[in-house]
Amino acid sequence: MRKYLYSEGGFVEKAAWEPNCWVNVECPDDDDFKFLTEELKVPESFLEDIADTDERPRTETEDNWLLTILRIPMQSNQHGIPFITVPIGIITNNEIIISVCYHHTQMISDFVQHTRRKNISVNNKLDLILRIIYSSAVWFLKYLKQINNEVSTAEKELEKSIRNEDLLRLMKLQKTLVYFNTSIRGNEVLIGRLRNIFQDTNYLDKDLLEDVSIELKQAYNTVNIYSDILTGTMDAFASIISNNVNAIMKRMTSLSITLMIPTLIASFYGMNVDIHLENFPHAFVFIVALSIVLSALTFVWFRKIKWF
Repeated sequence: MRKYLYSEGGFVEKAAWEPNCWVNVECPDDDDFKFLTEELKVPESFLEDIADTDERPRTETEDNWLLTILRIPMQSNQHGIPFITVPIGIITNNEIIISVCYHHTQMISDFVQHTRRKNISVNNKLDLILRIIYSSAVWFLKYLKQINNEVSTAEKELEKSIRNEDLLRLMKLQKTLVYFNTSIRGNEVLIGRLRNIFQDTNYLDKDLLEDVSIELKQAYNTVNIYSDILTGTMDAFASIISNNVNAIMKRMTSLSITLMIPTLIASFYGMNVDIHLENFPHAFVFIVALSIVLSALTFVWFRKIKWF
């Protein structure tokens, strides 16, 4: 699916492509691929690179074309991981600006609506690239807040009862933070690469570049803080689980020793030998009472040393 967007105090959708028009392509099909390669003459290698879900943020040039790949966050239910990052490629030359993403995300549509609400005019290709990176940083922060809320919820559930499901939930959130950390760091490196490419042109808006760098830095610091907190939380609960197991084993051992005493006495008096109590009329009651007293003394002693 492709849209033709033209900057007029915010992006306005057009019915057909025009020069200096932004072509936004999401989840491209065969018709979109044919339009890009045959009508706009986009290098096929660029589209293949963007299709790689593990592609890192980078730039590449071919003839007069510039490919800029960055990573953006999106919601996902793959393997129970709530958020992942996917590559989006921005392909530009002197007249054409194309963005291609093989996943449907909320970020691009929100970015277009934001330019309309704020009457933002995008003056050139670098301006668009920087604003998309800025928007990705905003969405990283938005999803990080949701992750923090989910961590807090999982912590409350674990305080009531430690279950494997809650621990696995925290582990998947930690994976998400690792994805975010790597992607944000890659986008930061990409900013430096773009600065070098456009430093001698009139495309470079230093104020916008500084704003993007600050927003990315904030996202990077935030993801590191949340990652450290989550790591500490998982380590703490791992220690709690270990302590609980030790306490249970200690109680089970104490119980086994307590019950072993009457079993031992019954074993002795169950032997086929003289026990010197066979003529005693209350021998059975005496043996049972002796077992109970010894077990009770053992129990009291274990309680005193806090084994029960």
